[in-house]
Amino acid sequence: MLRIKFFLTIAAMAGLTLFVQPVHADNVKITPLGSHDGEFCVLDRALIFEDPDGTRILYDAGRTVRGPNDPRLGKIDGVLLSHVHGDHLGDLIQPAANAGSCAKPQFSVKVAPTSNSVNIVVGTKAKFLLGGEMPAFFAKKVASAGGDPKQVQLVRFGGMQKVGGVSIASVPAVHSNGLNAAFLEAEHAKTLADSGLTAFVGPPGGYVVKFTNGLVAYLSGDTGVTAEQELVVNRHYKANLAVINIGGTFTTGPEEAAYVINDMVKPKSVIASHANEEATKNGKLIPGTKTELFKEAVKVPVHIPLSGKTMEFNGNGVCVSGC
Repeated sequence: MLRIKFFLTIAAMAGLTLFVQPVHADNVKITPLGSHDGEFCVLDRALIFEDPDGTRILYDAGRTVRGPNDPRLGKIDGVLLSHVHGDHLGDLIQPAANAGSCAKPQFSVKVAPTSNSVNIVVGTKAKFLLGGEMPAFFAKKVASAGGDPKQVQLVRFGGMQKVGGVSIASVPAVHSNGLNAAFLEAEHAKTLADSGLTAFVGPPGGYVVKFTNGLVAYLSGDTGVTAEQELVVNRHYKANLAVINIGGTFTTGPEEAAYVINDMVKPKSVIASHANEEATKNGKLIPGTKTELFKEAVKVPVHIPLSGKTMEFNGNGVCVSGC
């Protein structure tokens, strides 16, 4: 009898151990790195994706990640860049956390011509995943900054690269991809600036990222409405989470972005991005903003990327924590 009770006790303890295991162990963690803690601000672009296997991917560092020593970064295994405009590549960064205001962050530290993205790639020893003709240009930038040009990896449309257990494919975006003269050395920069030209480094793009828990995320980059959002992102890759630009003027606005989500990509949920506005105050959505208009127009849950607040998504594209 004592022996039976002993085994029952051990079994109960084992069951209790299973019960208290972390319930979110198989989720993908997504952490926005914006200009102001707890807010969604005018030039926020950057997101960190952390796979259940520990692989960490930084998407469009832009101006709000404060270089490779930003304490929010931690280990970075891969860096994605959708295109070379300064608010994505990073020509300037903040001197300190929360510098300036949410509506007008202080970006006073110049990091061009090297760029914030290149500095982060070199400082974290991460892979740098790029499409078009960008790899040839950035391999030289990385080498000049003290990194290994082999860190630069080409991801062309239709191809796929892996970082850890995470698979990354490039998909088209309808935008521009001119390299500002600020990212070039003096002689080339002056020639282009004097002529009113920018350097062209191939087409812009977005990404589809497949995680080990089954989550498939569409990262739009900067884009207008394009047929590939239905034909490639939805039908082929079957993305169940989208991160989409909603700012208007240079990309889809809130109504166009809502159409993309509702009728083309059809994910289970969406993270608003690139709003080009002070969208929140004290972590709450400001009435009358483009972000509010987008949220009201979309048929699936819309999640607001508050800087520093980690969201967790299961393999079905549903937010289960932090949203």
